[in-house]
Amino acid sequence: MNDSATVKECKTMNAMVYDDYGDASVLRNAEVPIPDRLPGQVLIDVRASSVNPIDYRMRRGEMKGLLPGGFPRIPGYDVSGVIADCAADGPFSVGDRVVAFLDSMRGGASADYAVAAVDVTAAIPDSMSYNEAAAIPLAGTTALQSLRDHGEIAEGKRVLINGASGGVGMFAVQIAKSYNCHVDAVASGDNEDFCRSLGADHFYNYETTDFTNSAETWDLIFDAAGKSGYWDVKEVLNDGGRYVSTEPDAKGMLMTLVTWPMSKSGTVMLAKPNAGDLRTLITLHKKGQLKITIDAIYLFSQLSQAHQHVEDGVERGKVVLTAE
Repeated sequence: MNDSATVKECKTMNAMVYDDYGDASVLRNAEVPIPDRLPGQVLIDVRASSVNPIDYRMRRGEMKGLLPGGFPRIPGYDVSGVIADCAADGPFSVGDRVVAFLDSMRGGASADYAVAAVDVTAAIPDSMSYNEAAAIPLAGTTALQSLRDHGEIAEGKRVLINGASGGVGMFAVQIAKSYNCHVDAVASGDNEDFCRSLGADHFYNYETTDFTNSAETWDLIFDAAGKSGYWDVKEVLNDGGRYVSTEPDAKGMLMTLVTWPMSKSGTVMLAKPNAGDLRTLITLHKKGQLKITIDAIYLFSQLSQAHQHVEDGVERGKVVLTAE
C-alpha cells in the first residue's frame, strides 16, 4: 500500500497497456504517468480488477469506430482498492476501501492506480474481499440495470436469463430472485447445478433444448450472452413482455427502435457507471442474496492470459485480476 505522500512523490506507475489493436499478445507491461486526480475524482490504489468481454472486444478493435486512436491504452473498467488521494471535503478519506466502475470510455483499470469520479465509487465492507468487489462493477451493474431499468422487473414476474452461468448471468439470476420472481436459467448442461445454486427455479440446457420452442412464456427475457435476438424470442414473450440484450451492434440498435411502440418490446443496453447501483449490489451481498463466483484469478502481469480465458469462454462467474 502506498500512502498519499508517497503517491505525490511518485510520477509513474506500472500498467498493462496495448499500443495497437490485435490479439491478446499485444498486451504488455509499461511504465506510464500516474493519472492526475481532477476535482470530483478520487485516486485509487488498485488491489484487484476483472476482465469483461468488452475489454477484449475493444482490444481487438471492434469499437474503434466509436473510440478511435489514443494509444497506449490501459484496458479494464472494474477496480477495487484503497483511496490514495481525494478531496479533503469529499465523501471519502485516504485509506478507505472502495470499488469503482470507471467512467472513462478508455478504461484504465489494469494499473497500479486509477482515477474515478466520486459518483461511480462506493465503499466496501471489511467482510468483502478486494477480489469479490472487483468482480461486481460492470457485470453486476449490467445485470441490475437490464432487469430493473430496461426490463421493468417486478415481484412475481416470470423471468428467463440466457447465459445464466457467465459473469453477467450469475448476477442476473440472483437479482431476479431478490425480486421474488420465477427465474428460468439457460446455460450448458454441465452448469445446471451451478445455476440452480444461484436460485434458478428451472433450467434449460441449450445444447439439447431451444427455449424459444418452449410451451412456456415469460414476462422478461434477458439475454446476458448476446446469443439470441428479439425476433427469435418474440413468440415466447407474454403480452407487455420485454426482451433485453447486451449486444450493442447496429442490428440490435435497429431492433430497439423498431419494437419500441410494440406491446412486446426489445432493448439493447449499455451499462452506465453509478455508485448508487454499486451500493445496491453490495447491500444484496451483505444480505446473503448475492454470491460472487470467481472462475479464475490471474496476476495483472498475466493480463494476456486472462483476456484469452474470457475470449475462449468463462465457465462460471468472473475472471479476476489481482495485484502482485
